[in-house]
Amino acid sequence: MQTNKRLKPPIFSTRYVALNKLRDETLRMVKRLSVAKNHPLTLIDFGCGEKPYYDIINPLVDQYIGVDLSINPLADHHIDLDSKTTLPDQSADIILSNQVLEHVDSPEGYLKEAWRLLKPGGTLILSTHGYWYYHPTPNDYWRWTSAGLRKLIEEQHFDIDQFIGLLGLSASGLQLFQDALTNKLPKFLHGITAVVMQSMIYLFDKIHTQQQRNRDASIYVVFAKKAL
Repeated sequence: MQTNKRLKPPIFSTRYVALNKLRDETLRMVKRLSVAKNHPLTLIDFGCGEKPYYDIINPLVDQYIGVDLSINPLADHHIDLDSKTTLPDQSADIILSNQVLEHVDSPEGYLKEAWRLLKPGGTLILSTHGYWYYHPTPNDYWRWTSAGLRKLIEEQHFDIDQFIGLLGLSASGLQLFQDALTNKLPKFLHGITAVVMQSMIYLFDKIHTQQQRNRDASIYVVFAKKAL
């Protein structure tokens, strides 16, 4: 049985700290929305990939719709590179955009479609990169400063409720150093290198306050509302 490495990253993963933090923040918000719900919840996983969080999120919502490119057989609904769907307006209470925005051709167009799909009062849960290694799947176009990402999201008429940085500046630097180093090492050394480096990343991340992480981070997690 294949392990879901995004949901439960192994200790030898070069993304161990970041993936655990990202999962926990995402799940925290979905749980909060699920507890507060006063009607059935529909969630659209917009750029769903392998639906890594499906097993833990699906029990919290009433309908889970995976949307992705036609090359993804796991998607329930397919889109083209323009991010436009044929789903009706105001289809979703929650849009989950997990590490997608850096890969889309037009971030503005993608967010416009997310806005169209959300019901008034609905929530966008979006994560994307600040400082991170180039990883085309199939493309990789964008990185953001915290101010730039806020500006982009607010320009598409979302009201930002929470803006959370994961992995502060020193931890981000170590993550980039690890990625550059493992590219030069034989594959059999990648696991032990990851254990050492991820331990350092975990420790060095603790020297930053959350306010500092919100300014400079590897990953930003944004919770934004579509106004009523």
